[in-house]
Amino acid sequence: MPRKRFALSLFWRTFILLGLLLIAGIVAWVQTFRALEFEPRSVQAAQQIASLVNLTRAGLRYADSINRVTLIKTLSDQESLVLKPREPTDQWEAFEVSRFSRAIGEELRSRLGPNTVVAGSVNGVPGLWVGFQIERDAYWLQADTRRIEPMTGRTWFVWVGIAMVATLLGSAVIARLINQPLKELSFAASRIREGEYDSVLDESMITREIREVNQGFNRMARELAKVEEDRAVMLAGISHDLRTPLARMRLEAEMSVVDEEAKRNMAADIDQLDAIIDKFMDYARPGEVELVPVHLSSVVDKAISQFRDTKRIRITAKLPIDTRVMADETELSRVLTNLFENARRYGRNTYTGVTNVEVNYTRSGSWVVLSVRDHGPGVAVEKLAQLTTPFFRGDAARTAATGAGLGLAIVEKALQRMGGGFELANAQGGGLVAHIKLKRAA
Repeated sequence: MPRKRFALSLFWRTFILLGLLLIAGIVAWVQTFRALEFEPRSVQAAQQIASLVNLTRAGLRYADSINRVTLIKTLSDQESLVLKPREPTDQWEAFEVSRFSRAIGEELRSRLGPNTVVAGSVNGVPGLWVGFQIERDAYWLQADTRRIEPMTGRTWFVWVGIAMVATLLGSAVIARLINQPLKELSFAASRIREGEYDSVLDESMITREIREVNQGFNRMARELAKVEEDRAVMLAGISHDLRTPLARMRLEAEMSVVDEEAKRNMAADIDQLDAIIDKFMDYARPGEVELVPVHLSSVVDKAISQFRDTKRIRITAKLPIDTRVMADETELSRVLTNLFENARRYGRNTYTGVTNVEVNYTRSGSWVVLSVRDHGPGVAVEKLAQLTTPFFRGDAARTAATGAGLGLAIVEKALQRMGGGFELANAQGGGLVAHIKLKRAA
């Protein structure tokens, strides 16, 4: 069997593509914003620091010694500024270690003069230290680094995370809105496949293409319902019209044919035609069935009771009496009858000429698998898949058989109507085995 490929539903495919597109857009906008925000933020930070330095320089220049102490204390308390004399022995480290800090340093020197010193720490005390002079006196001004800090990684993470969560939720809503009409169309198509033609899709959708698809689907459903109704009426008429002359032929054969053997042959031919008509009617039966809990052993026993001729077929069943399945009793009986009849015709033992059939069952989760096996010659492996095709015969020698070639096709179709499954295989040791899968009743 070919390896099953991983498949996504249309909803998840749309959701993933929309999500990736929007997330890529968010990342691109974040990078663009950071690039555009970099220069204005560095200039603004440098302007603020330069203004503080200029104000401090002006205040110190025009204040006497008493007011100068008061000014320094006020700056420290209200503006978080530290003003200290700059000593030749001070040890300081450069502030300009990144692109952002270098931009601030260049802007400060352009506003305060080329001899301005910008340090990241002085005597082991970190901060933004700006060295300036008032006449011959040198000072350090320490500013709060929060004035110049760019947006932290945590802030970026929070805002980008919120944007991505909103994007994914929006993608899910959009994908659902896009795929909802297609989901409804898929559901309606599956109901038509099961023989239900009463599905009606909304023809007033705002989206023009979806509206046209729904209108076309509804027209198709109406046409199929009409075709199905006409077919049922036609087949019922054919059945009635054919059985009337067949009944007359049987009566005429009984009354006018003297030769007993010829009479028997004619009666057999008429019975065969009547059976073929029944097969056609079974295959063309409408798809609506009502599933109810059915005792499996009871239905099997009734089907076995129709095959009492032990010289042609012998059926043994090993089923518990308490096993129940969800099925239509009439349909299930028809399934078993067709399987037993198929085994009687084609599963005869080569030496005895008698068909031995075994009926067993197994449970698989919420399913019951009924196995019907004969001990005949079996079927070529390449023809197994074709046995349920209408009018197909697995053996060229069977063209003279009395059946219509619909038995296994009727079985498969009936099980599909009941929500079950059907599989044919060659049994180990010879013979053909049919597996019937039905839902177990609670």
